[in-house]
Amino acid sequence: MIGKEQGQQGNRFPVLGGLERYFVNAVAECPYEQQDRAIYHQAVLAQVDDRSMGHLLALGYRRNGNCMYNMRCPNCSLCVPIRLRPERFRPNRNQRRVWNKNRDVSVEIAPLTMSKTNLSLLQRFLSTRFPKGQSSAESYYAGFFITSISRCFEIHYKLEERLIGVSIVDGSGDWLNAVYFFFDPDESWRSPGTLNILALNRICLQHEMKYLYLGYWIDGHQGMSYKSHFRPHEVLIDGRWQERS
Repeated sequence: MIGKEQGQQGNRFPVLGGLERYFVNAVAECPYEQQDRAIYHQAVLAQVDDRSMGHLLALGYRRNGNCMYNMRCPNCSLCVPIRLRPERFRPNRNQRRVWNKNRDVSVEIAPLTMSKTNLSLLQRFLSTRFPKGQSSAESYYAGFFITSISRCFEIHYKLEERLIGVSIVDGSGDWLNAVYFFFDPDESWRSPGTLNILALNRICLQHEMKYLYLGYWIDGHQGMSYKSHFRPHEVLIDGRWQERS
């Protein structure tokens, strides 16, 4: 479905072969509050096989519903794709501490579902983290999470039977793609974002997956800084994945 990488456009952007004709550039406000307008290189697709999805992820694309996109902002390169190679990752002391203090949390793989419990938890999370936001929990599931182009499922974090976190992920035999994570704001002391990545990395190891895609990382962005603490990690710079230890 997707040809081999054929080079770079302007020495920055990978060519997608025959699939490129489905992509367009869409201009919008920057989601990370930068002054310049953001340019999304995106396409809404009906179906993508695992191999092609893995190729898109390796080229720095992200998923939003059935839309695959990456950032092509001409005057900004702050959004950097980041991933882990699970077999190479080594937790630091703080990450080991987070894992140990969450031993009472169970981790379960579950189908993607708009259950009342999930929606209630997501709405609490959104209302706390984005009090000025207009999006509802239902719109997140319907427009962002649910998809027909990848195998999407959930990772549930529970204290006994109480749900305290949900990770939305795409997966194949070779990779795991972290789409979104939300949690009970009252459990922030547990460092749930760190716990989530540690748990996803363990799942990758158990199923011999080669890559764990963590989305975008922006240097200095408070909400993303924790991603770079997982080392060694790889970042996509000028079309090449570069390891940082």
